[in-house]
Amino acid sequence: MAAISAQLASFKSFSSLLNDKKCSRFRSQIKSFENQHSNWSVEFLSGKESVHLIRNSSPSISMAASVAGSAVKPAKKVCLFYCSETEVLAKRIAAESDAIELRSINWRTFEDGFPNLFIPNAHGIRGQNVAFLASFSSPAVIFEQLSVIYALPKLFVSSFTLVLPFFPTGTSERMEDEGDVATAFTLARILSHIPTSRGGPTSLVTFDIHALQERFYFGDTILPCFESGIPLLKNRLQKLPDSDKIVCNKVRIGDQRIVRIKEGDATGRHVVIVDDLVQSGGTLIECQKVLAANGATKISAYVTHGIFPKSSWQRFEHDNGGQPEKGLTYFWITDSCPHTVKEVKCKRPFEILSLSGSIAAALQV
Repeated sequence: MAAISAQLASFKSFSSLLNDKKCSRFRSQIKSFENQHSNWSVEFLSGKESVHLIRNSSPSISMAASVAGSAVKPAKKVCLFYCSETEVLAKRIAAESDAIELRSINWRTFEDGFPNLFIPNAHGIRGQNVAFLASFSSPAVIFEQLSVIYALPKLFVSSFTLVLPFFPTGTSERMEDEGDVATAFTLARILSHIPTSRGGPTSLVTFDIHALQERFYFGDTILPCFESGIPLLKNRLQKLPDSDKIVCNKVRIGDQRIVRIKEGDATGRHVVIVDDLVQSGGTLIECQKVLAANGATKISAYVTHGIFPKSSWQRFEHDNGGQPEKGLTYFWITDSCPHTVKEVKCKRPFEILSLSGSIAAALQV
């Protein structure tokens, strides 16, 4: 206690200060108890004989608590709007997180067929993080959704995110001759001119864009976030211990399609064909035939975007339990194309892998 005595003795030199009526409290810090570090304070109250020893909070503990507290980042609240096509997916996304609140839009038309749109409680989203879940499934619905997409950022929102799971244009375009028009570039430029919100440029979330060059069609006034549905497939394949994957190489010579096995041995394996999208399904069917002829016992397919124009999904049959030449064991697609999901739901071999969790996570970026 020698160190404490020394500290208390030092108070005598301040006796005049302590006897001052204007001064009612004096505090001094003890830096150590002999050779042991401790963080203590001595408090003397004027008019009283008692001297109090007060142990302060450890700086290292306080700092650790502060760091631990700062590591827990609160979820970003998001107001999610949607169109009629994406209502089911929007509800799935909202179910993924309590931080996502669904907001509706009144989609109506005037007598001349042009959109008559209304955003309820527009003042209520001021200062909020806002997102819109779009589906450009056909040219007929793009204009009305663009009208909403251009309006939302101008309602004094804190930030705006456009979620377009499937970027539709350019999937069949091949810029080979002078005069070919790249509609994918046109749509990218339209989206690049979405008005900025109070928080800055619009963020665009899209999945497995078809062609690499389309990534560079967007301007500097939009922030594209390119996600993928492949993690969903990986998670699903973990439940299939017999699965394997062989890459099928598609080669075009004019309108002729040639399919061959590029690598791997299909014999006795469950082979999964992976692609970003499917239209008519001709390539996948050719892959199926080649793999079955080379000894695959099961054949499945995965595409992020199941477009299937003119109900071409009907070309795909189930293998009926081990007849790979007859059909597929599984055909996995995501819910990026709502119309397709409605058509193939509960129909074998189709199985839907939802993007809801991936989108909910992307909205927190």
